[in-house]
Amino acid sequence: MSNLNGWGLTARLITKHFGALGNRVSEAIANFDPETATEADRDRLADSLRGAAQKLAAARAAFNKEADDVVKLRQLIATDEQAAGTLAERLASGKISESTITLFCDELESNKARMPQELQEEADARQYMDELQTIVDALSKQLAEFDSQAKKAMQALASARAQQDLQQLRAERQAQLTGLQGMQGQSSALSALTRRAETIRTNAEGLRIVTDIGQKPLDQAAELEAIRKSVSQPALGNESALARLQRLSGQPAAEPLALAKS
Repeated sequence: MSNLNGWGLTARLITKHFGALGNRVSEAIANFDPETATEADRDRLADSLRGAAQKLAAARAAFNKEADDVVKLRQLIATDEQAAGTLAERLASGKISESTITLFCDELESNKARMPQELQEEADARQYMDELQTIVDALSKQLAEFDSQAKKAMQALASARAQQDLQQLRAERQAQLTGLQGMQGQSSALSALTRRAETIRTNAEGLRIVTDIGQKPLDQAAELEAIRKSVSQPALGNESALARLQRLSGQPAAEPLALAKS
């Protein structure tokens, strides 16, 4: 604790003024730590404060009564002391009896004798009131410390929850980014497939070129053979009617120029 001497005094005062219950209360108060206390500890502390406050209120009333008694007794003694001078004259003149004077003197002496006791009672009442005030102040301070620590704890809890929410949000964002990066990886795979297809197409084109080169002599030979066939076997579709007639009659075909002239 930050003020062990003060709490030790408070514990002794609580034990003194609260009896057997005060023993347990004072021990709990002396060991009270607002940083580790629970809400139940706070409730017990508040109950102790309320009990001490009620006793303090009663002690204040008792002290005020004792103080008033002292004031009244002092005033009564002062008044009787002033009256004593005039009573001597009255006794000498026979205006007052000696028995009355005796009674008056007995009361004045009794009141003067009572004064030390009244002063002690007033002092005791003041001490009791002051001790209870010390207890109330100490309990009030401890309760305020508890509430302050509780407020800090609530603020720390709110901050921790906010930090937790922030970290959760960051984790969600990281998960989203990881997903997007995965999609990017898939896109790279598709690009690799596209490049492979282009390579296959390039290889196929190369094979086609080689095949075309090998096929060209074959195509040329076939073309020559077609020319030869066309020469040896004229197309009948272009034969004129006269040539066809001569061919069928076995006559030689006429020269084109001669036929034109005739």
